[in-house]
Amino acid sequence: MGGPSLRQAHAHHAIHEGALSGAIAKTEELEELIRTNDPEAARLAADQLLGYWVTRVLSHADAEEEGFYEEMAGNDDERRLDVLRLTRDHDLMRMLAADIASALPSEGPTPEIMRKFQALIELNALHSREEERLLFGERPE
Repeated sequence: MGGPSLRQAHAHHAIHEGALSGAIAKTEELEELIRTNDPEAARLAADQLLGYWVTRVLSHADAEEEGFYEEMAGNDDERRLDVLRLTRDHDLMRMLAADIASALPSEGPTPEIMRKFQALIELNALHSREEERLLFGERPE
């Protein structure tokens, strides 16, 4: 079912903002390590960034899917369709993370992997905005 923060618009928004800002900061750190040509540090940072996505962002997605979405949708068919779309966003994020996880051990943080990290950021930002709009109404300030 997830904790009470999932059900409070401002708290939920704060979770989204914190996770996204952390992902952006860690991605920028990785990009800087790549620019300074420090492959060992870049490799470690890429592993840590992937771990962040899994433990911070995708675990939040899991918590939302463990009852919160169903609770928010209730018997409203339109909301159920919204929840289905939001769950698809989570699935896309999981696919990107899995692609990164499968390529990273052998290839390190290649340009293709960096595009996937950037795609995760963009997808997550759009998803969070839509989730807040669809499930809570207007976005909290």
